[in-house]
Amino acid sequence: MTYPTDPASPTGPGTATGAPRRGWIKVVLFVSLALNLAVAGLAIGAALRHDAIRDRASVRSDQFGGPYTGALSREDRRAIWREMRAMQAEGQPTRADIRADFDAVVQALRATPYDPAAVQAIVERQFQAGLERQQIGQELLLQRIAGMDAAARAAFADRLEERLERRDSWREQRRNARNEAPRD
Repeated sequence: MTYPTDPASPTGPGTATGAPRRGWIKVVLFVSLALNLAVAGLAIGAALRHDAIRDRASVRSDQFGGPYTGALSREDRRAIWREMRAMQAEGQPTRADIRADFDAVVQALRATPYDPAAVQAIVERQFQAGLERQQIGQELLLQRIAGMDAAARAAFADRLEERLERRDSWREQRRNARNEAPRD
């Protein structure tokens, strides 16, 4: 048997004791949709900006010297290397020294209490040695180039240009492969 419901009665439809309200479900669905759209917008924006960000990224220091040393003849590279090794004997850190510094940093990082000054001193010494080595290499490279005759300089310029074109071509191939790769 069914009972007639009176809309004016306290137990009629639309009251707290009648059918449950579904308004909160709409709010949850709306919030979920908004979050999904926000995440999708971030993902699409990141994908569109990816190439622009990479093109503005800072350049590593080895990207300057690498093409020059690579364009040197094998003989010139060996001569510069020999000169650098001779200079290394004059106070430059050895591989063992460099490894000992890294070991000291690892120990200092694990030490309790942590001593930031100890880590800073070692890292600054390492970077300074790297800068000195880079300056020596630059000076030796420039001396080597200055000592070349016109034909040797022209050949060096040709090899440098070829290396730069090959590097640009390789980067373009990588960029294209990345753009064509299936995205999950």
